[in-house]
Amino acid sequence: MPDAAAKPDQSFLQVFQSRKIAAILLLGFASGLPFALTDDAFRAWMTKAGLDLRTIGWFGLVSLPYSLKFIWSPLLDRFVPPFLGRRRGWMVLAQVGLIIGIVALALQMGMIATLNPDQRSFSLQLLALTALGIALLSATQDIAIDAYRADVLTEREVGAGASMTILGYRIALLLTGWIAFNLADRLTWPWVYGLMALLMVAGLLTSFGAPEPVERDRPPESLQQAVVLPFAEFLRRLGWQQALFTLIFIIVFKLGDAMVVKMAVPFLGGKGLGFADADIGNIRQGMGLIATIVGTLAGGAVLSKIGINRSLWVFGALQAISNVGYYVLAVVGKNYPTMVVAINVENFCGGLGTAGFLGFLMSLCNPRFSATQFALLSSLMAVGRDLLASPASGELAQRLKPFIQSNPALLNNSYLAGATQEGWALFFLLTLAASLPGLLLLPLFAPWNGTRSHFVNLPDDN
Repeated sequence: MPDAAAKPDQSFLQVFQSRKIAAILLLGFASGLPFALTDDAFRAWMTKAGLDLRTIGWFGLVSLPYSLKFIWSPLLDRFVPPFLGRRRGWMVLAQVGLIIGIVALALQMGMIATLNPDQRSFSLQLLALTALGIALLSATQDIAIDAYRADVLTEREVGAGASMTILGYRIALLLTGWIAFNLADRLTWPWVYGLMALLMVAGLLTSFGAPEPVERDRPPESLQQAVVLPFAEFLRRLGWQQALFTLIFIIVFKLGDAMVVKMAVPFLGGKGLGFADADIGNIRQGMGLIATIVGTLAGGAVLSKIGINRSLWVFGALQAISNVGYYVLAVVGKNYPTMVVAINVENFCGGLGTAGFLGFLMSLCNPRFSATQFALLSSLMAVGRDLLASPASGELAQRLKPFIQSNPALLNNSYLAGATQEGWALFFLLTLAASLPGLLLLPLFAPWNGTRSHFVNLPDDN
């Protein structure tokens, strides 16, 4: 029986009743679960286990595979597992490995907790290798899931697919964040990790039951084709000028939003307004998460109505304007209602922007090379988020304080110095400026009245 979304005269809400959309929701959950287990949750366990800050800092390198996944993504385009096809077969292989790896990590965590600090050297090295293996398998799963989503969705379903992906991912972050942190006080972290390994079974079962994409083109016939052809095809389809501007746009589109995200907690906490950690956690991780989910669902609905190009314009503008909420909070100072509004508006608009951006990235992929092309595009997105926004926001926030305090005219101007007189208000105004380059590039490749003509519209399947 065809998916409901296959009939153009049916309502957008019926798209969400599609079997493939339900599968994409659960696959988004499976994608988000292992990421946090080598990120915040892992650092929380290391802190509780008494590891020093230097060790904790070096362990952050285990997340490197997420930024380098484009290197081995051609393998997933070139080689087809002997079961479940090119996309689902790789998903199953990665998920089985993840379940085994997370269980192994939980056992090692429990063992290390019983050792004296001078006995931990070899065990920590083995732990690092296990965590790195989990990140490698998780990044490989992401490559396969991203390619599956790009292959299986029709143009009408892109909005729903993007919003369901983010919804599943955010639910996983909620489980590995707020809920897991609370459970850890009762069950200990090794048991929490064991529970998370059990939850990965949901992704494994989804991979077996998800509908198989219809192959319109032959996969690459050699590894050389798998490496070279995705880039050559991308440049040929867009032209080198449009391709260049598109790649720059991917890096800078969420730059201003990412700068706010990177500095929000220091600004709200001890480096700025002095809100309690519990208040920051409950509002940012609780209410903020709900606002993000609502934003992504709304973004998916709007995207399917007005198209990808117009969504980029609308969502990009709202994403930039939402930074004003933090600017107002910096001006008025420690005010709980203003903090609630600022966090929820920023998270809602950030959800809109992410939904539109994910739909845009999917529209750029040729199904024959979707694993490699999406991995490359999403890695460029990580460059903007991690390599540009993170150091730039920290350096800017750090340098603004002495700059403001050495200029009496600025220091006495609450609209620039902010309530703390440390330059936070000016910082958030500058994040608005950081959002402009992405918006200014839109007319070059996503005109308001244009369409994503290079979107590969796949045939409907069961």
